[in-house]
Amino acid sequence: MAKTFHRRHFNQAIAASSLIGSTLGGTRLLAEENQNAESDQSNRRTAIGANVAATVHPIASNAAWKTYRDGGNAVDAAIAAALCLGVVDGHNSGLGGGCLMLIRTQGGAIHAIDGRETAPAAASEKMYLRNGKPVAELSQTGSLACAVPSQIAALKLAHDKLGTLQWASLFEPAIEAAENGYAIGIATHTAISSERENLSNYEASKAVLLKPDGSVPKIGEVLRQPDLAKTLKNIAKYGPGWFYAGDFAKAAIEYLDQYSGILTLQDFGNYKAIERTAVRTHYRGNQVIGFPAPSSGGIHIAQMLNMLETFDVANIYTNSKAEFFHLLAECMKRAFADRAHWLGDSDFVDVPKFLVDPLYAARLARQIRLDKASSNIAHGIEEANADKKHTTHLATADAKGNWVALTSTVNTTWGCKVMIPGTGVMLNNQMDDFSISPGVPNAFGLVGSANNAIAANKRPLSSMSPSIVLSEDGTPRLSCGAAGGPKIINATLQNIVRCIDLNQPIDTAIASARVHQQWRPDIVYHEPNLGGLRQPLNENGNGRNEVTEQLSKLGHPLKVSSSLAIAQGIQMISRGLLAATDPRTDGKAIAS
Repeated sequence: MAKTFHRRHFNQAIAASSLIGSTLGGTRLLAEENQNAESDQSNRRTAIGANVAATVHPIASNAAWKTYRDGGNAVDAAIAAALCLGVVDGHNSGLGGGCLMLIRTQGGAIHAIDGRETAPAAASEKMYLRNGKPVAELSQTGSLACAVPSQIAALKLAHDKLGTLQWASLFEPAIEAAENGYAIGIATHTAISSERENLSNYEASKAVLLKPDGSVPKIGEVLRQPDLAKTLKNIAKYGPGWFYAGDFAKAAIEYLDQYSGILTLQDFGNYKAIERTAVRTHYRGNQVIGFPAPSSGGIHIAQMLNMLETFDVANIYTNSKAEFFHLLAECMKRAFADRAHWLGDSDFVDVPKFLVDPLYAARLARQIRLDKASSNIAHGIEEANADKKHTTHLATADAKGNWVALTSTVNTTWGCKVMIPGTGVMLNNQMDDFSISPGVPNAFGLVGSANNAIAANKRPLSSMSPSIVLSEDGTPRLSCGAAGGPKIINATLQNIVRCIDLNQPIDTAIASARVHQQWRPDIVYHEPNLGGLRQPLNENGNGRNEVTEQLSKLGHPLKVSSSLAIAQGIQMISRGLLAATDPRTDGKAIAS
């Protein structure tokens, strides 16, 4: 997931969340809206209807609406929206990255489609060592940082199994956005600005994203991507084979070879998206469906929910918001300690089942004191006794009962910064999600163990957390997910808890201020108006209000963050399906 997030000031965003939108009206062509969509200040944050979608960009949401209008289902809508996001939100996701896709079909079946990138066959644990020391920059920028792109393979697998419209038709909105262009908004402008120096080192990245003099395009200027449009047309016409075994793969390898890359045609040709068995846990009379390893999100959301179920969360929130956030932080640090030690690609390492065992969670919960922050937390272990038993996110759902939670990524902003000339495709830097060396943090500050060490053809650990909540009888109630590296896991957890425990609608849950604790560093990050209370920031970017003062007294080191993840979600309500997009970014919810 992209490390850098760009949005309006948080107080403006919260105010925007109160704007309740209606369904799209009329039959205007997408081209009439696309040029100004990113900077449109009237973007709707919520929508209610029979067929809905929520994404971080209006053009992508419009693509989903078009798909529904043409008779497609939620899977078709998700694919069309994801392809559009790769054009208009390319600093976060795209053809050069990967995705995880969680689907609940109208018949009640669950499909967990793993489109996570894989390491090259020539990859090794020592590939980022220079003179015996790890060089983190090599796993974040340049030709050695990219793993095999995987999004197209995953989208095609989902379409072959569950799509209803023609494959090529789903590309039409993305092709149109790439050819005709879109007005650069705050998010794209800031993303280019933040990586201008790195982007200027690669000819195609520079030519497409920077002006001829090397400067950053201004907000409102139109960004056209004709090469990306051609690539999309070829994949639409010839299928994934053109990408993985044809002209794109050949062009990518030829260019990367100039920069000492190690990806090969065989790496591209051997890639396969696969189906995995979803993680299921029960929480207060609901089934929570999450994504399994190499995602860490499904496992650790289940683990934290199992801990929380031993507490009266609603009563704690009513009595003390500080105690509520303290409890969340205590669960988070224990889950992330386990993440650092135990998690990795389950095709390569054994991911222990006890992590989602309610008895194990209960044992962790008993360690939590509501009057004091814990310290020196270590990973848990399974006890052999008689009691044994973490991008951009989009959400779609249709009138027939198909629900999709899809999280896509190129990892950090603009991936490895390498665009393949003539294709418009920016490659990921997903290799940084491996543990490049024991104890060395990645771009998100996460450390890992040997379980997530680099190996040939291995999939790096992910924080992507597409989630779907069902009633005990299998009726879909809620779907959610987020972007933001490890913050994804905790943002998704908080949205689930707010909807189930606090009985909040999904738009309120998403707009509410969040906390984040990832074990290392031992800091509780929080948004400025935690608990709904305003506070000034001091010269160090920190601030206090009643809630944060109490958290500090409980022993939590605190640090304010302007935004903790970007979330999307859908909830079943009495009037239909409620779709909500995060006010922290310029997204849009649609309904038909």
